[in-house]
Amino acid sequence: MNRIKEFIEKDVLERFLRYVVIDTTADEESSSCPSTKGQMELARLLEKELKELGLSQVECDSCGYVYGTLTASRGVKSPPITFCAHMDTSPSEPGKDVRPLLHKNYNGGEITFPDDPGLKITLHDSPDLESYKGDTIITASGKTLLGADDKAGIAEIMTALACLSKDKEAKHPELRVVFTPDEEIGRGTGKIDIERLGKYGYTMDGSRAGEIEDECFDAWKTEFVFTGANVHPGFAKGKMLNAAEIAARFISQVPEQETPAHTEKREGFFHLTGFSGEENRARFAFILRDFEEEENRGRIAYLEQLKEAFEVRYPGLGIEMTVTHQYQNMLRILEQHPRVTELAVKAVKNTGLTPLKAAIRGGTDGARLCYKGVPTPNIFAGGHLFHSKKEWIALGAMVKAVETIRELSRLWAEETEV
Repeated sequence: MNRIKEFIEKDVLERFLRYVVIDTTADEESSSCPSTKGQMELARLLEKELKELGLSQVECDSCGYVYGTLTASRGVKSPPITFCAHMDTSPSEPGKDVRPLLHKNYNGGEITFPDDPGLKITLHDSPDLESYKGDTIITASGKTLLGADDKAGIAEIMTALACLSKDKEAKHPELRVVFTPDEEIGRGTGKIDIERLGKYGYTMDGSRAGEIEDECFDAWKTEFVFTGANVHPGFAKGKMLNAAEIAARFISQVPEQETPAHTEKREGFFHLTGFSGEENRARFAFILRDFEEEENRGRIAYLEQLKEAFEVRYPGLGIEMTVTHQYQNMLRILEQHPRVTELAVKAVKNTGLTPLKAAIRGGTDGARLCYKGVPTPNIFAGGHLFHSKKEWIALGAMVKAVETIRELSRLWAEETEV
């Protein structure tokens, strides 16, 4: 192993283990920015580390966004490039008291968890495990998620910056990094200072090693409030409008075959994200996802028709429906700037990996950045089974992500006509 690879392996692991123990779980019910204090704790740490690496214009602003700039190599005239990763973790599983475990020299087969003996990662869950025999696999202990989404991306960007700041011979354009809060609850670019970013960008927020994603879902959210009328159940005939009961009936009308458990590849879906209620009032929401906006508009039309039918069926029932367009398919922008993705594919290939072009069945900060004027595809960070207690990442994948950032920076340094 050469000295650079040894440095990368040691540095990216140390950073990753340092970051994941900070609880940065996002909170959708919070109106603050960032939504939780732990995100600001990590932001302050990253601000300090960027300054130690010698970057300029380093700042953690009042909303928890962290910025920094690495000056371009002497003579490089190509445009400034941004690398981005998010600091928060999903509220789907606990993110407090993460205890990362190193499964060194992984020899294949199942991985078990000391804090939950019944929990296992199998090759059925993750066939990619087979590719990492002999590597170090990192998991949590079974009580929490790990946080590789997206603290792996942060660690990889930081280690790449450490390499580039030390290696004065390495050519690179001006690099403007940004670490964002609350991506997991859809607020990652809500208060970003777009003027501080480069002309083009890359999020390090993908999964499988080698993946480059230039397409994502078109995304909508529909929120419902049902207002009923409660009456003593012994005297309720013809009088009661049980909001929770009627809402449950409404939800049951969504086609089961168009839900996440029954869809894959380019198939879209309705996804119920929450339900609460009683006789007088019920609240619930769906997120709608598809690669084509027209298909989602059809789903919205279906829900609107269902709403009208229930208002007729239950006179006096109040139904409020709010529709929000959350983000758009980034392919519409990236296909106008093909060189951005082409260089990512070339960088991945030059590190010895097979480039895997894919469409994200989800979204990233890059999707919104594309529509804010910064074309931003997504590159792998290396983790698997995100948002779950089975989340894992291989150290070798993290090393490859760092190498990809360095190689992509070198390729951009050679560009002049973009």
